[in-house]
Amino acid sequence: MKKITIDPITRLEGHGKIEIFLNDEGDVENAYLQIPELRGFEKFCEGRPVEEMPRIVTRICGVCPGAHHIASTKATDAVYHVDPPPAARKLRELFYCAHMIHSHVAHFYTLAAPDFVLGPMSDPAERNILGLVAKVGLEVGGEVIKHRAYAQDIQAVIGGKATHPVCGLPGGMSKPITGEDRKDFEEKAKSLVEFGKFGLKLFDDLVLANKEYLELITGDIYTMNSHYMGMVDGDNKVNFYEGDLRVVDPSGKEVAKFKPDEYLDHIAEHTEPWSYLKFPFLKKVGWKGLVDGKDSGVFRVNSLARLNVAEGMATPLAQAEYERMFETLGGKPVHATLAFHWARLIEILYAAERLLELCQDNEITSPEVRTIPTATPDEGVGVIEAPRGVLIHHYQTDDRGIIEKVNLIVATVMNNPAMNMSVRRAAQSLIKKGQVASEGLLNMVEMAFRAYDPCMACATHALPGQMPLEVVIYNYKREVIERFSRL
Repeated sequence: MKKITIDPITRLEGHGKIEIFLNDEGDVENAYLQIPELRGFEKFCEGRPVEEMPRIVTRICGVCPGAHHIASTKATDAVYHVDPPPAARKLRELFYCAHMIHSHVAHFYTLAAPDFVLGPMSDPAERNILGLVAKVGLEVGGEVIKHRAYAQDIQAVIGGKATHPVCGLPGGMSKPITGEDRKDFEEKAKSLVEFGKFGLKLFDDLVLANKEYLELITGDIYTMNSHYMGMVDGDNKVNFYEGDLRVVDPSGKEVAKFKPDEYLDHIAEHTEPWSYLKFPFLKKVGWKGLVDGKDSGVFRVNSLARLNVAEGMATPLAQAEYERMFETLGGKPVHATLAFHWARLIEILYAAERLLELCQDNEITSPEVRTIPTATPDEGVGVIEAPRGVLIHHYQTDDRGIIEKVNLIVATVMNNPAMNMSVRRAAQSLIKKGQVASEGLLNMVEMAFRAYDPCMACATHALPGQMPLEVVIYNYKREVIERFSRL
């Protein structure tokens, strides 16, 4: 049996590789998405004051700090049994909408769009952000940079820092915003709404208008029938900040709806010895392995999952785009993995519209932004929709608020089974007997995981056994003279 290795995989946050195994006939027998890094945040958070957690967890990742900060802040609310004032909740959501925009913009335009604008088989020296700007023009590139900066500016003002925020506290926020801040945010939000519309028009012109790309999105290579999980509000509309977790099966039928602190009744985690990522599954369905379909416990989160789970968007422009996407792709649920990118653009528009609504709410400048905790701390769960999907923070403390146990289930981990299955399906569809596995074909295999916008630094928490180690000793001719391994 022969092996093809893609190492490192590209255009993602973190490190990983893909191992593709061929049978004796030269067809793909299996493929694995392997993550060789370990962070271990859950363990070294133990023994720390729980109120420090919102500041600590932002260091998990420079791409997802806003998501971890807000999820952690909500978890500390629950630990102290305290409800933040209305203005604080709105301020958190305002901050978080800006975070969603900046993250989605970075992924789509920098990591995903080169595959469609330049083409998946194009020269890798051009298939990047610089090649993208050269193709679409400096003006378009300038709009992308400007509006991502707008989202970052809003986060910096509210969060204290654009990348590693410090604003969230048990029971609320560290400070209110001023009337001048609100006006500035409102003008930026108006521009971001127009930018959201611009992004969808660009997707129409460069992707949907291209018959080859549309067939790639809807074809078998990147299709996977699975369950989906996402957060919804009281009307079953998409909500990034607060709501219940809803699960639908591959036919779109609701099979579960539960409060965030009930997650352990519905989600369990499997481990494999070849990856530091766990493999979450629906507990009531069970772990059946890396297989899809109604009888599999594998589920997906992230942008497309949120839209599949919800019954609509809570803002008008995003709702119209939601309806158009499902009409174009044949109705709900959509199982086309590459449609995650389209859903991501719809969510940029939704986040911008919601950002504008919050900026125009007079209560947003209220000085009442914190309820001081008085209850004895014990245990709490905070859940939020990270850009990459459902994010769970669960803390247990002693009566002094010192962390005794931490459980983090991040979105990339939830998508780990699906990413492996998507990579395997793409490899089996694209790499055939007697065919050269060109760079372009291997890039198309990478497109299968790239659609999930994975963040590997957030995701690596499991430690199966011991750290693997390989030491290779070379002589001066660069010849291997001895090798030591511990797996």
